[in-house]
Amino acid sequence: MREKIYYLILKSDKRSINYIYDVFISFIAVLSIIPLMFKQDFQGFYKIERVSVFILGADYILRFIVSDYILGKGKQSFFIYPFTVGALTDLISLLPTGRIFRVFRIFKVLRYMDFFIRMTEVYKRIREVLFTVLFIAVGYIFIAALFMFNAERSSFESFFDALYWATTALTTVGYGDIYPKTFAGKVVSMVTSVLGIAVIALPSGIITANIINEINKGGRKN
Repeated sequence: MREKIYYLILKSDKRSINYIYDVFISFIAVLSIIPLMFKQDFQGFYKIERVSVFILGADYILRFIVSDYILGKGKQSFFIYPFTVGALTDLISLLPTGRIFRVFRIFKVLRYMDFFIRMTEVYKRIREVLFTVLFIAVGYIFIAALFMFNAERSSFESFFDALYWATTALTTVGYGDIYPKTFAGKVVSMVTSVLGIAVIALPSGIITANIINEINKGGRKN
């Protein structure tokens, strides 16, 4: 019985009922997101939410039941699965409080898309590099914020504001609500902006190269 459940929810085949199940869950996930596009809470939205939570919750339970098939680690799988990224995302999307948590249901749809599956494979190959870059980026933000906070204390009410400025500077967004006014602050801003370009450019080439390789690999398979 559990083996049949596993093949139903995870072994997608466009020529069988597996594909119908995938389409059905994706449809429910998309349907449950529609109310989030409106400010008003119409009566029909409550019915959509109740039905969606019931069906998506049932899908989560089914996945938990076959955790050992999914992870392949025997009985330990039932303890590990609830803490996997997919399971946590599903669980967060079902929380009864906060509209923002329901947005996570979009990942239910992405999970069944070929492109998202390929991106998952890309992530597995370069995750160590990405974590290294993330560590560098966080370090850059903290150091840049520390320099700016002490170079121009009058422009920042708290260190958090300096962190906010450093983050927008790194991403080249620069909202303009917080900016340096003194000579020392402007110098720090110029230096950190130039260094920030290097930090952003570092992972971009790696990610792009791996995405192209994955797409080419998929093309060769077809």
